Amino acid sequence: MDGLYTPYALRLPKGPGPHPFVYIAYGNGGGGIDWLLDRVHRFRHVTDVLLEAGYACAWARYRTEVDLGYEHGGRLHVETRQGMDLMNRAPLEYEDEVSVLRHVAEHPDIDADRLFHLGVSHAGEMLFKLCSQYGGLLRAGIAAEPASHEVLTLGLAAESTVTSVNGLRDIESLEMRSTELARARITDHTEVSARLDGVDIPVLVIGRDTDELQGIFRLTYELLAEKRADAEWRTWDHDVHGYIYPESDQHGVPQVDGVQSQALEAIVEFLGRHR
Repeated sequence: MDGLYTPYALRLPKGPGPHPFVYIAYGNGGGGIDWLLDRVHRFRHVTDVLLEAGYACAWARYRTEVDLGYEHGGRLHVETRQGMDLMNRAPLEYEDEVSVLRHVAEHPDIDADRLFHLGVSHAGEMLFKLCSQYGGLLRAGIAAEPASHEVLTLGLAAESTVTSVNGLRDIESLEMRSTELARARITDHTEVSARLDGVDIPVLVIGRDTDELQGIFRLTYELLAEKRADAEWRTWDHDVHGYIYPESDQHGVPQVDGVQSQALEAIVEFLGRHR
């Protein structure tokens, strides 16, 4: 949106298009091409699964997250000055996702009416940020282990493990396993409601039973389910954050256990129902 480039690595299934497309994302952003190359090769299993199911897909990389950038930035407005763009703020990481979705929708082998989003951790929260401000882009989405503390306006100052250095919050040690505790930390119920009103698609929220933020994951689902009857919840017990993206070993062989297989099957099944 601002003349800079965000990279994505597109894979197409065999056979004639146009194909449905799944945007695949993980984490906070940054790293650029080197990060993308690593993901494409070391975490290719998820793309293999999607290709086998008939989906085009892409690992993509976006700019680094700005702490509370979504909270303080508001909607992005673009106007024209002297034939060029002028913005009220810099684009944020979820707007790089918007740019990729708009770009891939122009590909002749992609069905622009069947775009999906699959995000883990911060990228799970990004799905809700995107939907709250950019409607009509997606057919459905999956938010796995979504770190939705910003979207849900959670007040974390009361949590003794959350510190601030140079104005940036350090929440790596945050623990919020209880949904009730997470709900009690919402600081602006009206704003959260308005944000979730913007979610115009079915969403599958995936948790992780033993995760220290399971309360936030579950609360994200519960608040969305109050708005949409097609919100869904699944959770599994696994020791790896981001377990829906199995990693390959040094020989390129995917290391996939039973839980990961079940989760990926559920993801493909969910996508298929909204395809």
